[in-house]
Amino acid sequence: MTYDAEANAAMIYLKGHIAAGESMRQQMIPLQGAEIVLDFDADDLLLGIEVIGAREAIPAEVLGAAEQIG
Repeated sequence: MTYDAEANAAMIYLKGHIAAGESMRQQMIPLQGAEIVLDFDADDLLLGIEVIGAREAIPAEVLGAAEQIG
């Protein structure tokens, strides 16, 4: 998992880092105070889960343990 505090966004990788162009489809799921974006490949395999508004959806201790980027 990575976390960008400036963007307030976290990314949970399910198969390792997602290469440019590997995510072929995204599905957005609104949450109260945040948004979840599911990234799928061409075979409809779930690659990762992005949380926009991460501070509102993920506990601070989990974000603190994530790889910090940005």
